[in-house]
Amino acid sequence: MKKGGTGGGNTITGLIYEGKVDLATFIAEQKNYAVEGNDVFYCGKCVAHVFKKHAFYDYLKTKGINWKEHISKQLLPDNAIYVIVNNTMFILEVKTQNVAGSVDEKLQTCDFKKKQYQKLLSQLNMEVQYIYILGYRIDYIKFYTPKMYLIISLALVVNIISIISHYKN
Repeated sequence: MKKGGTGGGNTITGLIYEGKVDLATFIAEQKNYAVEGNDVFYCGKCVAHVFKKHAFYDYLKTKGINWKEHISKQLLPDNAIYVIVNNTMFILEVKTQNVAGSVDEKLQTCDFKKKQYQKLLSQLNMEVQYIYILGYRIDYIKFYTPKMYLIISLALVVNIISIISHYKN
């Protein structure tokens, strides 16, 4: 929620934090990785596909999936990565909280959202992992710098990277 304002699509803090935790940018900065469009390359071989928001539904469309036949409303993932080698779609939701109630209420919907993504991807026989990357108000934990917290948050992503890195040509 914006201080003294309204939440939802009107928040600015969450959008700023989401911009700092961009999966495609993070992956592209790793050794032996490149990102071209939605494709992730490791040592020159396509090993994954990354998506943000509506690009996830563009991908589903290329696979012949009409989301309206499976769910009633689009869920727009902050980041998603389909790792080819283990046929898993990782949905990464980036949340930050500056006032009480905003993130902790959203966390309660994780089971529902994961099941919605599973419905969408069931035709493709994909596994779904639903992961939160959580932000905090920096003055709550004074000994962490913003850069340090970003590194800690992206440590979750490193687990995904390690899966891709084990992909054999």
